[in-house]
Amino acid sequence: MNFPSAYPLLADLVLLLHFAVVLFVVGGLVLVIVGNTLRWRWVNALHFRLTHLAAIGIVVAQAWMGQACPLTTLEIWLRRQAGEATYGASFIEHWVQRLLYYEAPSWVFTLAYSLFALLVAAAWWYFPPRRGR
Repeated sequence: MNFPSAYPLLADLVLLLHFAVVLFVVGGLVLVIVGNTLRWRWVNALHFRLTHLAAIGIVVAQAWMGQACPLTTLEIWLRRQAGEATYGASFIEHWVQRLLYYEAPSWVFTLAYSLFALLVAAAWWYFPPRRGR
């Protein structure tokens, strides 16, 4: 079965998921730093820190290998299946894409992701994760 009317909605959902991942990666580091300053113990929970480290690790690995993010690839495919121009016109798509996508050479992103990963590693060392409660 082919449901072309579902493609734009699915593409918007993938875009929102992508935005949530970006918020988690960037916001996770902010939470670790601010949370430790305010003595929030949960920000050093091992599962949170490992998940955060894995997320930025995947982003950096993809950038170094020159691979596009699978969420970007999936969103573009869904929009094409819907017959939409990629990065077309829905409200959610328009605003989330403005926040999420920038035009620059790929090395700029690789460098930015790598530097951010170094900040995450520094936070890991400076505010070590803890097991249990």
